[in-house]
Amino acid sequence: MILTVTLNPAVDKTYTTGELITGHVNRMRTVMKIAGGKGINVTKILNQYGFPVCATGFLGGYSGQFIEDYLKEKQVMCRFIAVEEETRNNMNILADNGYVTEILEPGPVIDEAGQQKFLAQYEELLSSCELVVLSGSIGNGMQENIYKTLIETAACKGIRVLLDTSGESLRKGIGGKPYLIKPNQKELEYIIGHKLVNKEAVISAARALQAAGINRVIVSMGKSGLLSVSGEHIYFAKTKRIHAVNTVGCGDSVVASYAMSILRGDSEEEALRRAAALSAANATTIESANIPMETAEELYDTVTIEELA
Repeated sequence: MILTVTLNPAVDKTYTTGELITGHVNRMRTVMKIAGGKGINVTKILNQYGFPVCATGFLGGYSGQFIEDYLKEKQVMCRFIAVEEETRNNMNILADNGYVTEILEPGPVIDEAGQQKFLAQYEELLSSCELVVLSGSIGNGMQENIYKTLIETAACKGIRVLLDTSGESLRKGIGGKPYLIKPNQKELEYIIGHKLVNKEAVISAARALQAAGINRVIVSMGKSGLLSVSGEHIYFAKTKRIHAVNTVGCGDSVVASYAMSILRGDSEEEALRRAAALSAANATTIESANIPMETAEELYDTVTIEELA
């Protein structure tokens, strides 16, 4: 069992339009309503590939019910804590000119009683899982070190944790020494505190985090590729050029892929190749975190892996 934690889920509304013009009326061509949030995306992909997964976090109102109903329909085990305020809605606007605009709501306030109830349930769920994935932003009212707490709680039971978040949640979360983190380059720059001007600087920053006790540092570098720093090895993966339709969920695809590879015992090269292929395949469809599996397999054969000194 893989336990996914989404502290601030969302209903993602994906719109398409010719062009988004600020300060003007913008009429959308289509709209798609999707259960989302980074951890929910990871959950969907793990379920799609047949891995047993339990999803937890906070849900509230009609939006929260929409997400839970979707997951239960897919036979996902749900152990969410109910909150009074409505789960947030996010907007992803895909324009014909290639620009993707995201408008993200803050989400409900999680009171102290709700947080304590979640922490008690989280510790209980750890007894039946092999791996934990912590993804996305934290709820309003939660301490920024909440991920550190969750990582340390899992570590006490010998359970590895994958962490994918940003900002102060990431900076404080790495203090818990998760097994794997997946920052993008900007998030890595935030942790390090300065601009990373080239691949060598990115590698140096990843090595510094590894020295601080993180086993694997996976850095997503957008179109440039995917970097893996693990043990003594540094690998860089790149897929063939694709026509990207929607890049939302590509990072979540990497995290889900690594969770599966860890449980399968894949080599680092194989794990990186799989992650690069799933991430690229995710970008080829309008619905995020619904991997076109045939496309992923085709892209897998095109991934080039380079070992760096």
